[in-house]
Amino acid sequence: MHNRKKKVLVIDDDHDILEIISIVLDSEGCEVLTTDNGKDVEQLVRSFSPDIILLDVMLGDMDGRDICKALKSADDTANTPIIIVSATHGWHTRHEKYCNADHYISKPFDVTDLVEQVFKLA
Repeated sequence: MHNRKKKVLVIDDDHDILEIISIVLDSEGCEVLTTDNGKDVEQLVRSFSPDIILLDVMLGDMDGRDICKALKSADDTANTPIIIVSATHGWHTRHEKYCNADHYISKPFDVTDLVEQVFKLA
C-alpha cells in the first residue's frame, strides 16, 4: 500500500461548500483543488488528474449532469469516480443513469459520510 495523497477535485458554485469540503479533506490528508464554475473542469481534470471528483449539479454557468456525462464519456476520464453533491432531492433516482455518477450525496451532507465515500471510491 502506498501513501500517496488522494487528489480530489471539487466543483461547486457555493464558496462556503468549497471551503468546508476543502478543509475537511485536507485534514484527512487529501490534496484538494476547487473551482466554482464548470467551464474550467476539463482543463483542471487534465492538469490535476484527480483520483475522484465531487460535483454539484446546479452550477451557475453549467449543469453538473452534463459535465458528469462528458467526463464519463471520455476515454481518459471514464474511470474517474464522480460523486454528485446536490441539494436537489431525489436527484439520484431521476438522473443517475443519465450521467453515470458513481455516488450521490445530498446537501446538507454529513461530513463523515462524505469522507468515507471519497476514500471508498478514490
